[in-house]
Amino acid sequence: MAETLTDEGNSDAAGADVDPNVDPDVELSDFDLFDPAVQQCPHAYYAKMQQEAPVFEAAMPGSELYLITRYDDVVEVVRDTDTFSSEFDTSGYISTELAERMAELYRSEGGYPRVRTMLTADPPAHTRFRRLISKAFTPKVIADLEPTIRDITAGLIDEMLTESAHGSADGPGLDFVEAFAVPLPVTVIAKALNVPDDRLADFKRWSDASIAGIGTNISIDERLEAEREVIEYQKYFAHQLEIRKTSPQDDLLTKLLNARIDRDEDGIDDAEVSEAPLTMAEMLSIIQQLLVAGNETTTKMLTEMMRLLGEHPAEWEALRADPERARSVVEETLRLSTPTQGMFRVVRHDTTVAGVDIPAGSRVVVMYSAANRDPEMFDEPQSFCPERDGATSHLAFGRGIHFCVGAALSRLEGKVALEELARRLSSFELDAGNTFEYHPSFMLRGLKRLDVHLTAA
Repeated sequence: MAETLTDEGNSDAAGADVDPNVDPDVELSDFDLFDPAVQQCPHAYYAKMQQEAPVFEAAMPGSELYLITRYDDVVEVVRDTDTFSSEFDTSGYISTELAERMAELYRSEGGYPRVRTMLTADPPAHTRFRRLISKAFTPKVIADLEPTIRDITAGLIDEMLTESAHGSADGPGLDFVEAFAVPLPVTVIAKALNVPDDRLADFKRWSDASIAGIGTNISIDERLEAEREVIEYQKYFAHQLEIRKTSPQDDLLTKLLNARIDRDEDGIDDAEVSEAPLTMAEMLSIIQQLLVAGNETTTKMLTEMMRLLGEHPAEWEALRADPERARSVVEETLRLSTPTQGMFRVVRHDTTVAGVDIPAGSRVVVMYSAANRDPEMFDEPQSFCPERDGATSHLAFGRGIHFCVGAALSRLEGKVALEELARRLSSFELDAGNTFEYHPSFMLRGLKRLDVHLTAA
């Protein structure tokens, strides 16, 4: 693959005791979370951290920030919800100026209050949210989307082949991100939320605004502009939810509105878990998280999947010969790409991880992307091996009580997309002019574009 950490000769040249996964020229003193060069390919630094500083203190304003990079340590942290709280702000550090200006923006624009729900809540509140969303976003709801996913996929492939047929063989090819990887998950999650086709552009814009400040170093004015679009999103879905109070529909919004806790049926013994139905602000927060989880991360996974297959034509041919390999290709892509690179936690009390003392009040980031390339967990972790043992042990969807609620949908979209692409394309090639530039975020990692040349079967 293109993101190789070391040249094949480094291990022999440096001696048998040198870890072949670690580039000896990488210096952790050069690491900067917001450095565009680091964000383009951070894996060399994470491998170095695993070897020399598995709990690495990184520079970030506000408080100490520790990156947890080894697989076993990441799992330990995400399972210990008493020590490591999820009650963080997804944008990271919020300055006093930003907090005050955001509060004023929400007052003046009539936005709903920002509340902690699934991603940023701890038990017992998280238990309530998880139970209620599971009543709306059921396995059956996801399974019933497969024909829709297949139809959308087929239509997008038709459009790509038509565009390719009219293009020049010597041209730059078509952008797979814009033509396929964005519209597929956007349209699918929009269908699940019953968003009409004429609002899809708004839907994507609201999704982009929701992640604008995650893992990036944008200005306060840029953050506020993104929040203005989030408020626009809130108003649209609040109106849709109000409509469903008197005119229920067979959709996810109505199911969220009507979801209720049943202690006996749900097996909830904790008296602190509230039985209250979801408030409007809570529903809007949950829908926003579904929007991002069902859209942005899948886009990045689909794009990386196409890149990996383009760089490994033998795997593409194996997939065409045996479409059942689609599931394993999806899992290996998730392991290597890990679109959600990590997640914040806040330390409740003084603790120790991997022999490193971490004081209360500090923030840690569990680096799923690093854990997914931990050589102690995965053989030849930098290699693309869809048939590897233990492929589903990756942490691309997290682990524990915060395991991604949209994981099944993302996996289904990846599987269906691969099956249809393998069936409808005889071949494809990555354009030689690709620069493989990633979005500037250390949290959500994905290619800006991927130019490809397609041939119909």
